[in-house]
Parts: sequence; structure tokens; C-alpha cells
Amino acid sequence: MKINISKVRGFLATILLILMVVTTTACASSSSTATLPNPTLDRTEAYTQLERGDSLAGQKFGDWVVNTSQGLVSDAYVRDNNKLGIVISSQVKPTEVKTLAKALTMGFHKNFPNQDLTVLVYAPDKQRILTAKYDVQSNQIEYQA
Repeated sequence: MKINISKVRGFLATILLILMVVTTTACASSSSTATLPNPTLDRTEAYTQLERGDSLAGQKFGDWVVNTSQGLVSDAYVRDNNKLGIVISSQVKPTEVKTLAKALTMGFHKNFPNQDLTVLVYAPDKQRILTAKYDVQSNQIEYQA
């Protein structure tokens, strides 16, 4: 019996990400106050700040997703504190996309509770491949490919 180390590594990375998202709080505050770029920042820093989140809490969550994903998520953004978009890396196998989306949806809900949420998953080429919609009343996630 031959064990494919690449598959085992990818599986373990996905499990670790799920555990981190479910058990860790990414943001100390879920403030919905929009933050404008600091005029003293250069244009690149201001652009990056707007890209990750349109609020301080969104910015922090987007940064946290990318930084803790161990290479599975190459980019993330949060809009209106209820929409998370992620670009997955080529390390994520097609069979792992739904599991990753579910883990991120639950972590997103933990940080931005009491509202319906949407998680948009994009392939490395920036084509949307999955949408997960969380309904707060039913506590269910609906997936659309």
C-alpha cells in the first residue's frame, strides 16, 4: 500500500485550518465602523487596506484568514461585514473546497454573528467556483456551484 504524501499533507493542512477557524476568534471586536485609509499611508498600503476589508473588523478578519491558512488561501476580502471572498491556492483539491468553505463560514459567523453571511470561493485564476450562504435563522449553509 502506497501513501501519497502530498495528499496527506493537503488533508492535514485542511483539517488544521478548519480547527483554527472553528476554535479561534480572529477579531477582538466586530465593529462595523468603516475606516478610511490614513492619508499618511502611501497609495499601495491604502489600496491593500481597502482590498482586505471595508471596516477595521473586516480588515482584521481578511488578514487573519490569509495569515492562518498555511498557504491554502492566497487572498481574502470582507465587505459590509457579511460577505467574505477568498481566492484559494492550487494546493486546495476540488474535493476540499466545500469543507474549506464550511469552515470559513463558521469562523466568519463566529466573528460576525446575528446576520446572514455569504462566502465566495474563487479559484487561483479568480473564477468563482462556490458560494456558501449562511442563514442565521435556520443555522444552515446553502451551497451554490
